Amino acid sequence: MNAGQGGHAGNAGHPGHASGPRTLFVTGPGGDGATTIAAATALAASRQGQATLLLSAAPPERLAALLGAEPPAWPDAPAEAGALGAWAARVDAGRAFRESVLGLQRRVRPALDALGAEAFDDDELTELPGAPALALLRALRAAHASGRWELLVIDLPPATEALRLLALPEQLRRYLRRLLPPERLTARALRPLLAQLAGVPVPVPGLFDATDRWDAELAEAQRIIEAPTTSVRLVLDPATSRSLAAARAARAGIALQGLALDAVIANRMLPDPGTSPWLAALAGRQRAALREFADATGLAGPRLNHLHHAPHLGQDPDAAALPELAVPPPAATPPLPGGPPLPAPAAALRDEPVLEDRLAEDGLLVWRLPLPGATRDALGLVRRGDELVVTIGPFRRMLPLPAALRRCEVTGAALGENGVLAVRFKPDPDQWPRQGPAGT
Repeated sequence: MNAGQGGHAGNAGHPGHASGPRTLFVTGPGGDGATTIAAATALAASRQGQATLLLSAAPPERLAALLGAEPPAWPDAPAEAGALGAWAARVDAGRAFRESVLGLQRRVRPALDALGAEAFDDDELTELPGAPALALLRALRAAHASGRWELLVIDLPPATEALRLLALPEQLRRYLRRLLPPERLTARALRPLLAQLAGVPVPVPGLFDATDRWDAELAEAQRIIEAPTTSVRLVLDPATSRSLAAARAARAGIALQGLALDAVIANRMLPDPGTSPWLAALAGRQRAALREFADATGLAGPRLNHLHHAPHLGQDPDAAALPELAVPPPAATPPLPGGPPLPAPAAALRDEPVLEDRLAEDGLLVWRLPLPGATRDALGLVRRGDELVVTIGPFRRMLPLPAALRRCEVTGAALGENGVLAVRFKPDPDQWPRQGPAGT
């Protein structure tokens, strides 16, 4: 079914239907055309017959120029696909923030009244820092739950902010577990006693209920982000060193977060220079920089098919020019008869850690963490209890140690030229099981 012909998504013959829609996050260093590539990707997917929703937090005027009309604010997605061939909606962070605060006020109103607090009105609320990120996560969850689409293309903010956003559910759930651990269930039994001692209805029940609700919402967002049907498309401009450096760091951040890399789109690639020496020099530098980027981020050789070129359009892109970018859809679904030729997408790359047993040879266990694009000067490593805190430039993640490594001591680490961080562990004799003469 063509997405532009109406009807609901979710045909059983489409990949990913059984476990919900597939999700593709699109981001880049900033100013490199990620929103344009996200729209072109949604177009490519819809022309392959996939019912696709494009969600973006870009300014309304930017989306109007790119899509031919301003899309409605989520959750007011249109009933039919537009001229793009896909559905589109923009995330209004201000509206989402006001609705969230007012809804929370309604749920905890008895506690607020008991404390003598004065409630907020809609017209006095102004979104706080971080509100756009939370609004995007809420829209993502709602779009997944709707069952209307087979593919969600999410136009994210610039890469540093985007990867922090994708890490947010895992981090916030960790903070909640530290501040209000599961043992808080015991405290729930004390609610009546606390209320009697205080003499007024205390906000303890509201706190616990709100915590449970937040954890459930964060868990659902985390499930979507970590799903095998979710991946990230990275956009860069090979003509600028700033973009290349930021994209390299983002490539390492994607791997650190355990996300799958769908593809890297080199945007604004210059055409065949012909007889122009000046254009030939610029195009040559683009291609040389791109080869260096591929070598540094593990995309050379057999993985080169994850690197795609999008041509420089010579103008501000609009809906009519999007097909000229010819970006691949995010999955190798068969094209519709008579559809435009598109480059075949490759399976998403997900770099998994590997635990190597070298006890017999060196008395060590080695945990190999693939971090393509990471550099030694931007790398940090700290053991904290049963977790390994890994920092790559602006990105940080707490990695739970495998059970065997929790009884070991870190003896060193080295970042190889292939971008794999090898962390060496030596068994702690006080915790490691001792073997007797018979090997028992």
